[in-house]
Amino acid sequence: MEAIATHKTAMVAPRKARMTLDLIRGKDINVATAILKNTNTTSSRLIIKVLNSAVANATNNLGMKKEDLVISECFINPGPVLKRIKFGSRTKVDRRDKRTSHITIKVNDGKVEEA
Repeated sequence: MEAIATHKTAMVAPRKARMTLDLIRGKDINVATAILKNTNTTSSRLIIKVLNSAVANATNNLGMKKEDLVISECFINPGPVLKRIKFGSRTKVDRRDKRTSHITIKVNDGKVEEA
């Protein structure tokens, strides 16, 4: 069985967050949590919240054991872009894009669901 958790419009650029997410792909939950706690990035703080939510969904809603859980799939998609302006030189206006992300984590216990 599989449990999913998402965080929509997280205020971190997807390109920066993918570097942190690549560290935990396919790892055990305890190992992934330890890696994220020792990684000093804004995206790691957001990813650990989504990971804890996925673990809570698996244990409370689907009755899985926390010790058996493994990150089966995790990805980051780009969200909406907030367009802001910054005044440049010679009275020109430059555009600054504040990029957002959709963070998705799926955890699996390795057992096949009975139909």
